[in-house]
This record gives sequence, structure tokens and C-alpha cells, in this order.
Amino acid sequence: MTLTADPGLHESEWTQERRARSVEARRSWASDLPFERRPTPYNSDETTYPMRWARASVAYARTAVLLDAVLAAGVTFAVLSWSTGVTLATAAWAVVGAVAFVSFVAGAKGYQRSALGDGPREFQSVLRGTLHLAGALMVLGFLLKAPVPRSLVVVGVPVLAVLSWWVRHVHRRRLHRQRSQGQAMMRTVVVGDSASALRVTRNLGGATHHGYQIEGMCLPEAEPGGDVGGVPVLGAIADVVQVVADRAAEVVIVTGSSLSGDALRRLSWALGRAGAHLVVAPDIVEVASPRLTVRPTAGLSLLQVEIEAPRERLLAKSVMDRTISVLALLVAAPVILGAAAAVVLTSKGGAFYRQTRVGVDGRTFTMWKLRTMVADADRVRETLLDASDRDGLMFKMHADPRITPVGRFLRRFSIDELPQLLNIIKGDMSLVGPRPPLLEEVQAYPDAVRRRLRVRPGLTGLWQVSGRADLAWEESVRLDLRYVDNWSVTMDLMILWKTGRAVLSGSGAY
Repeated sequence: MTLTADPGLHESEWTQERRARSVEARRSWASDLPFERRPTPYNSDETTYPMRWARASVAYARTAVLLDAVLAAGVTFAVLSWSTGVTLATAAWAVVGAVAFVSFVAGAKGYQRSALGDGPREFQSVLRGTLHLAGALMVLGFLLKAPVPRSLVVVGVPVLAVLSWWVRHVHRRRLHRQRSQGQAMMRTVVVGDSASALRVTRNLGGATHHGYQIEGMCLPEAEPGGDVGGVPVLGAIADVVQVVADRAAEVVIVTGSSLSGDALRRLSWALGRAGAHLVVAPDIVEVASPRLTVRPTAGLSLLQVEIEAPRERLLAKSVMDRTISVLALLVAAPVILGAAAAVVLTSKGGAFYRQTRVGVDGRTFTMWKLRTMVADADRVRETLLDASDRDGLMFKMHADPRITPVGRFLRRFSIDELPQLLNIIKGDMSLVGPRPPLLEEVQAYPDAVRRRLRVRPGLTGLWQVSGRADLAWEESVRLDLRYVDNWSVTMDLMILWKTGRAVLSGSGAY
């Protein structure tokens, strides 16, 4: 173990920057060469190790461009052929449509590496690209009097948006399968105190689809060659830039309070020379965009946390809820009527079941469902509480004897929930949100769990598309609180998209 000071720094400066300990020869992070270039098994032979995201992202972006171009050309050609017939001009417009759509998505940063493969930005870019395309077509048609068929705006753009979202979803699922096999990952080094670093490594290690492959940790006082919680220790904090160079790491995540201020700034300079990205994991957890905003003020980067959702976003959610619910109810009415008839004909009791549930800010309302259980199910429930398959406050049974054969089918495909579209139209519920709890459940809530009641309960939610009733109570609450803290219209659209897949597969429904 060596401990040396950089002669270019005063003692107080290198102590603050380096935390007074290093294994490698100390180099200033502000120097032209903050690390030693030397070959290692990690940086000298890329063929020995799985393909990294730095290379895989190029192929991913090229494929995304190609798919968007083909979809835009195909939709444009199909819509124009239907309205004007197949001509040479139709083919030319298809090419123009492909170039325009790809350009608008690119302008919305839909092909940037930072937006690909993880998070909602990729899908948000596609949505913005289609909106810009629709706006451009309307400008051409209505302001410049160009012969733009209305069907291209009314039919073509919405179809293109849906198809592009679906194709991007399939494309991303393929990437996630690769990442589950160790491919297309970002080699990552975590820096900080042992507790914070271990928390970050465990969270990221349990979610490989995000693409972070944890190489190890750099800790203030730990000896290299050991491990913390099974995660290798690669060096001290002072050695992180050399570790990045030796390991060909792409990302350094700084957590805890071991590095801050000027030291963190100089580390960003050094990592830029080493070809790695710096990510700072703040101590605030489960809070993400759009609630977080960086405000450069007085030479500082202030992280502002949005306390309440702005009224415009609440209005947009309300309009979306009621519009989609009215349309869905019109389409689902024959299904609801048919299911109601099947319920009445196969078991005693009415077709519908009403129950008092707790809504936003603790207000109660009457929730409607198609009846899936025997008529005296509520009375029998008291005798089955000890047989619940769920931990925590929620009662669920895989083989609930109260469920009728028809009810089991309705539950598998969530048909019994369709009458709640009326609750959404009335304003009691939302399309997306935590499920509405029972009064007795709310009375037993700890203070933190009551945060679930800050938004309208939903027909579907984040935990419903993450395992449904198979999830543990604690995990369900964590996902609900994550939604309450970070919801957005885009997140709602993503959850609705995933709900369709969850319903069709029937996973976790009983």
C-alpha cells in the first residue's frame, strides 16, 4: 500500500480530492494524463469478453433508423394507395415520408445513445416525432395549400405512431434478452462508502435490463482484492480512474458523500480522458424525471424536486382518462353484457358486484365489477383470512373456493374489471394508478403507505404490469409509491401498453 501526494497540489487539496489513500501511484485528476495506459485482459482483447454497449448501441441505433424508415414508408404508401391509387408519385411520397419521420425522431433525440435501450425517452422521442410530422402535414395542407390527403393525417400518423411504438418495444425486448445473457452491457464501477455502494450494486445487479454490468467498487478505506457483500473491491477512491482504464469501464457511478464539490468536478475531467461517463446517484431514492430538475445557480448544480404535479399535467391525465374510457366502454359494452349474462345464468346472484373502496385523499366511492364469486363471498372471506397466499394487508388465494368457474375465466383476462370504466368517467378512478384499497386495509396502513392515496386509484398500475398478484406486499407498495412520486402521461401510456400484454398472458391473475 502506497500513500503519496501529487506535488502539484497542496496537502489540503489532495486530501480532499483523494481521501488520503491510494494503491496505485497517485496522479492528479486534473492532469493531461490522470492514469497510466497499460494493457490488461479487459482492455486489450475485446473478443474475449461480451460485446459492450459502446459497440452494440451503434447497431441498435442503425436498426431503429431502418425500422422507422420502413414503417413510415410503408404506412405512407398504404394510406396514399388507398386514397389516390398506386402511382409513381405515391412511391415518391413514401420515400419523403420515411425521410421526414426519421428526421423528426432524430430531432427529438430518438437515436441518441443515452436515450436508447432504457427508460421512457426513446418512446417519448417517437411520440414527439409523430406529433411533429402531423404538425408539418397540417401546415403543408392548410396553410400552404399543398395537396396533402387528410387520411394521411387522420389515419396514417396515428397508425405510424402505434406501429413504431410496438416495433421499438419488440426491438428493446430483444436487447433486454441479450442483456440477460451478459451482452450489450456497460461495464460499471461504483464509487462511494461501502453501504451506499452496496445498495447501488444490488439494485442495478437485480435489473440487468438497464444495462449496468457491475465490475466492482472503489471504497475510501477498503483493501483491493477483497469484497463487500460479494462485490469485488477494485481499489481505493483515488484509484478509480486507473481502474476504469484497466477495466475498460464505460460508467462510473458515484454514491454517498465520499466525493463532492471540486473533487467530483475533477473526476469528471479525468473520466472524460479515460472515455467513461460519470453518473451521480443522489441519496434521494425512487424519485425520477419529470420531478427532478437540475438548476445551475451561482456555480452550483441544484437538484430541484417537484413537490406536486403541475395543473397542466393533471388536466392532461384527466382528459386522457375520460376520452379513452368512453371509447373503451363503447367497444367493451358487448363483452360486458355477454359476461353479465354468463354470470347470471351460471350462479345465483346479480351480474354486478359493488364494493366501497378508498379513493384519492381517503374519499370513499362505490366501485363496480362483474361478479366472479358466489353470492355470500364477503361473509365467507372472514373464514379464509388465514389461508391468504399474500403477505401484508392484501388478501389473495390461488385456489379461492368462492370464485365461480365463469368468474375464474373473467379474472384471468381482467374482464371483470371493465365496469370500472364507469368509475373512471365519473372521476372516482383513473386508468392508471394504485389499486383502490378496502377501508380496513387503509386503517392498517403505516404512514408511508398512505402516500398511495395521493393520486386517484387506477384500473391498472405499475405493480399490475410487474407481476400482478404474484408480487409480495412490500414490493407492490414500493411500486405504487414509485408511481405516485413519478407519474407522467408518458408513463401512463407505457403502463397501458404493458397492461395489454399482462392481460393476454394471464400471469399473476387469480
